Amino acid sequence: MGVYANTVSLTQFSVTGELPRTEQFEWFSKKLSDRGFLSIENSTEESAEGWTLVDKPDEASFDVPSDFWRDNYVVFSLRRDQRKIPAAVLKSHTAREEGAFLAQNPNLRRTPKHKREEIKEQAQLRLMTRCLPVPSTVDVVWDQKSGILTLYSLGTKVIERFEDIFRKTFEGFNPVIVHPFARARTLLEGQLLDSLEAVNQAGSDAVVALIRDNQWLGCEFLLWLLQRGVNGEGEFSVCCPGHITSGEKFSAWIDDRIQFQGGGEEGGIQKVTVSGSQDSYLEAISALKGGKRITSATICMEKDENPWKLTLKGDTFGFASFKCPQVRVEKDATVDQMSEREAVFYERMFLMDQGLQLFDSLFKAFLTERLTDAWNGRLQAVQAWLNGE
Repeated sequence: MGVYANTVSLTQFSVTGELPRTEQFEWFSKKLSDRGFLSIENSTEESAEGWTLVDKPDEASFDVPSDFWRDNYVVFSLRRDQRKIPAAVLKSHTAREEGAFLAQNPNLRRTPKHKREEIKEQAQLRLMTRCLPVPSTVDVVWDQKSGILTLYSLGTKVIERFEDIFRKTFEGFNPVIVHPFARARTLLEGQLLDSLEAVNQAGSDAVVALIRDNQWLGCEFLLWLLQRGVNGEGEFSVCCPGHITSGEKFSAWIDDRIQFQGGGEEGGIQKVTVSGSQDSYLEAISALKGGKRITSATICMEKDENPWKLTLKGDTFGFASFKCPQVRVEKDATVDQMSEREAVFYERMFLMDQGLQLFDSLFKAFLTERLTDAWNGRLQAVQAWLNGE
């Protein structure tokens, strides 16, 4: 799933570092080209990784601005090619070679260890030349206006590889994942920001600590949204800057899939998933009354009959299966394919930015209630719901 898909999974980062004030195109072009992807198709290398163009994944030349620079967006892909010889195939070839070796050395009952290792290594090299590498790409969009970088993946290993090659490519720059507490900090100011810092349970400002020790933030946000929807309080107002005018109304609710986690009766961690359209939420109520917390849920948002849908990971605020309204681009016989793809890109960015604006407005509404005396009333309402009152 890439930048052109209507349904994507994404992780967002804020990027620390100072961009050059002039000749930015030349700077980006050199940085990306210096770590551009190099094919291993005609070699015996096991893997290769580097940057490529989103629209031309076989090309790693960043010489033409329109190939990767679109207004305030820098767009590129992380490509990784991997050769993988099936274990059964390697074992078969190695056994065959060992058999031939023993036939030539009848005085030996078994192949010596050093020779087995040599045979295996030689068999692996021969097979490598016959095994084509399998490519995989992950798209990256770096918004220079907001400083937010979006990686179109939630995979832990992909994120680790991306962070590593990004730091090597852009020395002095650091991608910092936008986790729940970090997102909250960007949305608040004044007294509310002070109140947020007062409930920070992390012992340091390290990203790992802020995520691990403040998991309550995502859990309580999802519980708040679930209870509001059940209570008929599913209307909200846009309160964050973006394409949609501040104060406009939109709807949001949790449905379809909710994951819970908590201690089981015999100790350990127990996970429960409630799937399908919910009516009375009896399974959800049972899980919550049993002491479990919501760790992930599908959130639906709607504005002017345009729907957005995503599955939110409560601990990291990773967006899984983020679906925006369908992109509609009028095809014109006089417009070439690349121009059409650019049009689709801008439309995708516009719709995604709208969805993120709605989400941020939703999260800010929760924070405004959570960090004030209004939260006491909400807790009472949640308890009454769980008690069936």
